Amino acid sequence: MKFSKQDLLTMLIGLFLFSSCKDPNTIGLGQEDSAIKGDLYDNTTVTSQTQLDDAVSTANLERYPVGFMTDPVFGETLAGTAMVVNAPGTSSGSTATGKYRFGKNAELDSAVLILGYAKVSSGSSVITPFYGDSTQTYTVTVGQMTRDITHEHTFLSSTEWGKDANEILGTLVTNDKNQPQGAVYIKPLTPFKVTEIVAGKPDTLRSVVPQLRIRLNTALIQSKIVKMDTLAFDKNNLFTDKFRGLYVSAKATGKGGMIFFNFADTTSRLQLYYKRDGKTLNTRDTASVIFPIRQGISPVLSYVKHTYTNPDIKAQLQDNSGKQFEQTYLQALSGLRNKVSFNFDDFKAKLGGAKVAINKAELVVDVTPDGDAHFKPAQRLRLYIYDVAGQRVKVSDNNPGSQSNPNGDARGVSDIEFGGYFDSVNSRYVFTLTSYVQDLVSGKIKDYGTFLSPAPLIYPSGGSPLDPLATTAERSILVGPKKDAAPATKRMKLNIFYTKLK
Repeated sequence: MKFSKQDLLTMLIGLFLFSSCKDPNTIGLGQEDSAIKGDLYDNTTVTSQTQLDDAVSTANLERYPVGFMTDPVFGETLAGTAMVVNAPGTSSGSTATGKYRFGKNAELDSAVLILGYAKVSSGSSVITPFYGDSTQTYTVTVGQMTRDITHEHTFLSSTEWGKDANEILGTLVTNDKNQPQGAVYIKPLTPFKVTEIVAGKPDTLRSVVPQLRIRLNTALIQSKIVKMDTLAFDKNNLFTDKFRGLYVSAKATGKGGMIFFNFADTTSRLQLYYKRDGKTLNTRDTASVIFPIRQGISPVLSYVKHTYTNPDIKAQLQDNSGKQFEQTYLQALSGLRNKVSFNFDDFKAKLGGAKVAINKAELVVDVTPDGDAHFKPAQRLRLYIYDVAGQRVKVSDNNPGSQSNPNGDARGVSDIEFGGYFDSVNSRYVFTLTSYVQDLVSGKIKDYGTFLSPAPLIYPSGGSPLDPLATTAERSILVGPKKDAAPATKRMKLNIFYTKLK
């Protein structure tokens, strides 16, 4: 099965945009009957440069990446996730309730690492926790950590958390019918049934949320956990000091892809199934125990590495001359962003020194017809600026003032009006930058840097975070700006609808 994003939200946004596309010289800020007429200027000097994005903290992500992609345009991307396995009953910090004991002569039947897929939804809109080609063969590897990440204080995605996780505790090969337990497929939206052990009762078949289940080496887990000093189960920090957690990574054939997992609730865990002496002489009981893996208890951290092989991308990353390339590149997972700059000298010369009212300004960002069936353009971009201190802040149009945001701008608009959503019909993104351009042209503010980068279609926690994201793997190839271009030329451009004031 191949996953694509035919999202209702995108369709609704498209309808909103198309319904507003009337006479381009009649752009209103209020009701249609009070429309403001204005002239169109679309020849602003715009430049766009591909840059490396910053590494990001991977603590407390809504979605954690594991995967390997070979993009024919961008190159290779790998991501792995390190996770602390906590003592049974641990709810926070070093507290372990219940002081778990396996019982006499405990013998492990199986150990399963359960990773819940990170589906994100809002209303009828759903972002699948996968990007790429799910039909390829993925080899998922679980290694034993030697690094104790419970003592770390910085959590950047550029840190190779699993560098020393060389002892392999388990592997899973997907889409392989020759596996002992049968073929396992990446189906992040499909629930299925599993047999669960219920102490003192018959085993039961129950439905579970979509998840990836990886069997670990029984002998190694028997030695490392079941045979562990029982006192280590009394406090979580004693347990995590002896069992340093797990690092999950993946390799893939073909183009591969990126899987996103959920560690925000109780879905992801290490579950052990075992036998022990029963209360009656010469009897054996079956039991299971859960070792929670959750970011609210102990760290869960991801590592991301990009290897860019495209000569054009490499040239742009090394170029400091300000040369404008024909196309520029955006990539999530703290990959690539664009720095966009505006020069209004020609526009001001056209005004002849007169003041101007910007009725509407929109940045149009065209996408090249890449046509890759698996690595489709990002469903949403975000636009942010630098302040004088080089910190990321929202542009005024995307920062409406409200009771909860008293420092916002009264001219700000909603997220839908601000834009940045992919228009699949016209292969472009459009941002509303009316107040931002007004302030730049009038000299009220200075452009310290305007940036574009991929963003998830739905922000899991709402709002519009400005930091680089490790929660989406999408990318886009943009058409570069062109000065004095012929009509209908695809390019990055700034449309300014204005009224010259006397």
